[in-house]
Amino acid sequence: MQRFRERLVPGVGPMLAALLLLPAVYIIFLPISPVIGAFACVLLTALVEVLLVVTAPIVAVHDGLLVAGAARIPVGLTGETEQFRGPDAVQARGPGLDARAYTMFRGWVDPVVRVTVEDPDDPAPYWLVSTRRPDELRAALAAERTTAAS
Repeated sequence: MQRFRERLVPGVGPMLAALLLLPAVYIIFLPISPVIGAFACVLLTALVEVLLVVTAPIVAVHDGLLVAGAARIPVGLTGETEQFRGPDAVQARGPGLDARAYTMFRGWVDPVVRVTVEDPDDPAPYWLVSTRRPDELRAALAAERTTAAS
């Protein structure tokens, strides 16, 4: 059963920033031909925009697993969760980050959730994961943990 699923697609800001490719690509191809330049800038910019959406990682809680991008961990091996927003999230992602932690965060998503790893064989003390819905992720982990313990 899937309790939580979120694709971390870029927001408006990164998508608009990718549009800056339009004039750059056009200028590169302009010496060849203005038509080829116009075609190339539209095609390459559209390709970048599509790739930003298609390659966006997924955060999910289902079937007893916490999934963050390509990584998976059984929910039974996780412990406390804590969410951070704003300056606290910046601290958690930067100066307060343990180098051993597994991280899967995106700059365009402010909130992060820290999930403690209870597996003594895992060198990562915690996972730090971006999510736009930290309360829902924490609730899904708690519910999945309860189900797994039953």
